[in-house]
Amino acid sequence: QVQLVESGGGLVQAGGSLRLSCAASGRTFSSYHMGWFRQAPGKEREFVAEISWSDSSTYSADSSKGRFTISRDNTKNTVYLQMNSLKPEDTAVYYCAARVRGGLGHRQYAYDYWGQGTQVIVSS
Repeated sequence: QVQLVESGGGLVQAGGSLRLSCAASGRTFSSYHMGWFRQAPGKEREFVAEISWSDSSTYSADSSKGRFTISRDNTKNTVYLQMNSLKPEDTAVYYCAARVRGGLGHRQYAYDYWGQGTQVIVSS
């Protein structure tokens, strides 16, 4: 069982930066692949980025490549999402998620645990 708690969201102007954190409970955090998703008002939840447990390899959605960076610190049971050059269209609730199985990291159904989300608002 893993519990996930996101933090770091808030209001930021376009072009600004935010770093989201996701703190996980449980002693086996390092065994989980981690991902970030987001859901904008009136839209479906979409994949943002993922990071593997084994070699911390990452994969990002096209919309976040070059601007967002996912990382993890297994000693702190925490995964991060550094977001730079934010745009108004990045406004959404951001969720972190954890999964055991490998592959399909861009698919919501592959994930076993979800956090409650943190709101990010980017003003123009």
